[in-house]
Amino acid sequence: MAAEKVREIAVPQGVTVTVSGATLTTKGQKGQISREFRFPGITVKADAGKVIVETSKDDKQTKATVGTYASHIKNMVTGVSEGYEYHMKIVYAHFPIQVKVEGKDKVTIGNFLGERKARLANIVGETKVVVQGDKLVLTGVNKEELGQTAANIEQACRIRKRDPRVFQDGIYITTKA
Repeated sequence: MAAEKVREIAVPQGVTVTVSGATLTTKGQKGQISREFRFPGITVKADAGKVIVETSKDDKQTKATVGTYASHIKNMVTGVSEGYEYHMKIVYAHFPIQVKVEGKDKVTIGNFLGERKARLANIVGETKVVVQGDKLVLTGVNKEELGQTAANIEQACRIRKRDPRVFQDGIYITTKA
């Protein structure tokens, strides 16, 4: 697909989008997200019921950035209207992994492969993590923060210097919604 110079993103009922300088803010029933969109030659405008991302330049990089900005804005609108939810599964063979959420910014993974010291993973932004038996449910409005939190949890359980075919313990993403 060829890159376009203008992209329009539809804004559903119940979501308000405002542009102040280079900062775009979306508000909905699930929350609000603000983000700065600054790139030479690209303008972002909020009209009634839609957001327009456009450029006057004709080079490849600028047109590709227009598409990237449009995707980010679409994710922001979906996040504040519907929200995002990731499901992760705790998998172990011998040593039962104990997962706890400490405060708003840390996930503690204890007894991983029988290790005495607990491993830590950071929770990014306003992401909420809930432990339900052998499952973790991550919810939030910002797709990037949610994905980074899930990646932090997966990476905290990374196994080094062992055969990955044998040692498959860890916490893995099962579904994204």
